[in-house]
Amino acid sequence: MLPQFGFSELLFLVIIALIILGPKDLSLTMRKLGQFVARGRSMANEFRAAFDDIARQAELDDLRQEIEDLKRDNAITEAVDDLKSVEKDINERVMREEQAMKAELNKPAQDTPKPESPEGAAETPDPAPTANHEDKAAS
Repeated sequence: MLPQFGFSELLFLVIIALIILGPKDLSLTMRKLGQFVARGRSMANEFRAAFDDIARQAELDDLRQEIEDLKRDNAITEAVDDLKSVEKDINERVMREEQAMKAELNKPAQDTPKPESPEGAAETPDPAPTANHEDKAAS
């Protein structure tokens, strides 16, 4: 930190400068000193402004990165939701097909007539002898 100067120290410096420089050159020296201090302050303000811009830019870069992450996460979330809806649709279709197949399988079993007596089964002609008979005729 800069040293703290009180009123008495400043008065002492002004008296020393008046004695060394004289009243004629004191005003010119004070003007040059004021210009020098103004340039120093100007450079300090420029440095501070540049530093603040860099800090703001870094914050903006961080915010941009967060926004991109949120967009990417949002895209991933949307993709997951889309996949879930497709999975649900596929599962529903598979369940409907499975139920339809079960209904198909149960339907022929119910429609098949049961033989009433063993005699009816003996009366049905055996298809194998007719096939053999046709084979013999063809030879």
